Amino acid sequence: MKLYTYFRSSAAYRVRIALNLKGIAYDAVPVHLLRNGGEQLGDAYRAVNPSMLVPALEVDGDVFGQSLAIIEYLEETHPQTPLLPQDAISRARVRALALSIAADAHPIGNLRVLKYLTGQVGVTEEVKLGWQQHWLRSGLATLESLLANDARTGRYCHGDTPTLADCCLVPQVFNAQRFNVDTTPYPTVMRIHQACGELPAFQQAHPSQQPDAE
Repeated sequence: MKLYTYFRSSAAYRVRIALNLKGIAYDAVPVHLLRNGGEQLGDAYRAVNPSMLVPALEVDGDVFGQSLAIIEYLEETHPQTPLLPQDAISRARVRALALSIAADAHPIGNLRVLKYLTGQVGVTEEVKLGWQQHWLRSGLATLESLLANDARTGRYCHGDTPTLADCCLVPQVFNAQRFNVDTTPYPTVMRIHQACGELPAFQQAHPSQQPDAE
């Protein structure tokens, strides 16, 4: 099993956490998103993943992308240490929490959007940073409301074991901290982030621990 990854990619970070939680061994294949104009845009990686995004997972010659699809595949093929609850309502809640990050908040501030803003649109670096910080705050505020006002929130996003939602929460907080967003208005999010950070699976998935970390 190969994971095409980049140490600072939030989407790849999610998958690394899931692989670690499930105890699945994998080979990391770094794809540098900035070097030489972005290795993901070159012919070699385009042949692997036509979407030119990371992560991508290769299993016995089959390759597919999209972090949540990859984690769902891992859930179906390696049911030990489940990342989704047993009942349908709870599974829907966990997926909704995950998608509030992965579909609503994160894509607005990912690399290709930011490059378009400074390139084609022509905004300054200061304006770009303000854009990043605005959408990071907005996403964390939504997540805080969803978590703080629901009795099903436990030590983690849903109950007292990590789920798919936690795999998404931690990388998003990493992004917020990286871009100097004040996280004190989101105490529930940060409490869960701290709880996750005590687990080896999350520690080992951290960008600083990756072979391509700079």
